Amino acid sequence: MFSIIKRGITKVKEDINVIYEKDPAAGNLAEVILCYPGLHALIAYRFAHRLYKWKIPLIPRMISYLTRIVTGIEIHPAAKIGRRFFIDHGEGVVIGATTIIGDDVLIYQQVTLGGTGKEQGKRHPTLGNNVIVGAGAKVLGNITLGDFVRVGAGSVVVEDVDAYSTVVGIPGRVVHRKIMDNNGVLMHNRIPDPVKCELNRLKYEVQDLKEKMDKMSQ
Repeated sequence: MFSIIKRGITKVKEDINVIYEKDPAAGNLAEVILCYPGLHALIAYRFAHRLYKWKIPLIPRMISYLTRIVTGIEIHPAAKIGRRFFIDHGEGVVIGATTIIGDDVLIYQQVTLGGTGKEQGKRHPTLGNNVIVGAGAKVLGNITLGDFVRVGAGSVVVEDVDAYSTVVGIPGRVVHRKIMDNNGVLMHNRIPDPVKCELNRLKYEVQDLKEKMDKMSQ
């Protein structure tokens, strides 16, 4: 029991430290402990998850429910979440029961890691290490996002995504280049629009064909 408590304290310390690393608005320890709902929800989840693993009925779900009321964040106690997980702002975040999240993952407000129907078994996403999911994004179904994947704000991802890819749009489309600064942070203002790029390509092709037809008609 003592070792379990010790590991729990270590994880909480890591969760606090990662807030300082990833949120420039974090002022001091008291502010982080008292004013970050993502931290509150994560601490409550870790406790509920431990009770769930011990097969204690009802209480883990009650903890999850009360945490949702207080923080606006719903994490099912059966979900598996790695170390140094950070929910920035957090309002409206939903994490389903069979979700698996790796280490050093960052998600923003209004993110849903959910299912797509009433299927049984594994029905929620698996996120690798160092994944970032932008505000309002939805990652749905039993899909896998590889390590260092970036999901742009408002995107809807319903298919597997290879490591080191950036996904944008509805449905999510992979952009095959890294939109990151030197620290591996998702640069929301520099994400390309694949639909716009494709329309521009088609526009130039039509223009080229028009010029060729004009030459032929002369």
